[in-house]
Amino acid sequence: MKIGVRTTTLLFLMGAIIPAASSWGQADAGATRPLQLSAFAGGTGTYTGYDGGQNASITAGADLGFGNYTYHSLLPSIEIRGTEPIYNGHLNAYKYFLGGIKIERSIPFHQFHPYVSVLFGRAEITYNPPGRLNPAGTVLYQQTNSSMFTGSAGFDYDVKSWLAFKAELMAQHYDTPVTTSGTALGTSITFGAVYRFGYGNDVPR
Repeated sequence: MKIGVRTTTLLFLMGAIIPAASSWGQADAGATRPLQLSAFAGGTGTYTGYDGGQNASITAGADLGFGNYTYHSLLPSIEIRGTEPIYNGHLNAYKYFLGGIKIERSIPFHQFHPYVSVLFGRAEITYNPPGRLNPAGTVLYQQTNSSMFTGSAGFDYDVKSWLAFKAELMAQHYDTPVTTSGTALGTSITFGAVYRFGYGNDVPR
């Protein structure tokens, strides 16, 4: 399945659950929400980990937090996200769709909500012409698709009860037949904004 289809699915799911989640928040204003929906978007700079490749990309996603399961001020969430390159550095275009678990500090440190996440998904790499050979020099690849595993750390900084600034560093592991090891390690940094649904002028948590 193409990454573009997954990105479209992500946007569709966000559109479907936003109205419901917004009504949950309004019905329980000022309290801990059993379900807490937020959406985020921003710019991502990526080092692909292969042949010095660098991308500038757009990232968008959503988090659904489970306030009933908060433990020692740690809030678990399910996260989905997609990243689409807008500049491939003339080497390779690197896009992916991920989902997994995020653990956030629900009580902020001076407006900072630090978090860590572990995400899994699919990556698609398109190599600029003429493509890339495998190490044996027997196959020329124009595009490869593989599974992807990531770990990230970052923070959301409260600007308003419903709005936050996001900064995140992510480490990425994926498979590719164009390296000797058959794998590659990428890194990315993302800066963006987070919108929390249903809070209005209430406190963030």
